[in-house]
Amino acid sequence: MMKPLKEYTIPFVGLKIGKHHFDYQIDKTFFEHFEYDDFNDVDVDTTLVLEKKSTLLELNFAVSGKVNVNCDLTNEPYNQPVKGEFNLVVKFGDEFNDDFEDIVILPHGEYEINVAQYIYELIILSMPVKKIHPGVEDGTLDSDILKKLEELSPKGLNDDEKTSEDIDPRWNTLKKLLTDK
Repeated sequence: MMKPLKEYTIPFVGLKIGKHHFDYQIDKTFFEHFEYDDFNDVDVDTTLVLEKKSTLLELNFAVSGKVNVNCDLTNEPYNQPVKGEFNLVVKFGDEFNDDFEDIVILPHGEYEINVAQYIYELIILSMPVKKIHPGVEDGTLDSDILKKLEELSPKGLNDDEKTSEDIDPRWNTLKKLLTDK
């Protein structure tokens, strides 16, 4: 485990009951810390609202910005907009436990929490499953790889993995049959 990024450590013990705002500007060096190098460039604003209550903390993370990535089809770099939110509840117990997705239990007597891992995961999870250059979809990207793909696949791009927005046209035909009864 690498040393946590210090500027993302919040000493909550010194905070008053109520809401506290933290803003982070996430760039590529943040991801280098996690040895994650799928992003060419990163420019993401992260806002954290930490609400301190008498027995627990509520953290609301929001990310918004863009990451520069290579298109899965053409390998051309492009800016992918990123937007996401995540709520985390911090409770206190006998021992550390982060088995739950949105609850972390810190041992009694802990006085700070490092939020870098949560920001990292939120940005990664805010990425689309498939990274497709916008120029692929609207036909403006001029790419040798695309031309080659089109030559090889006369019926358009045939992919096994379909995301929900990208449904195999055959399913639509089947759906029609089901609704045409």
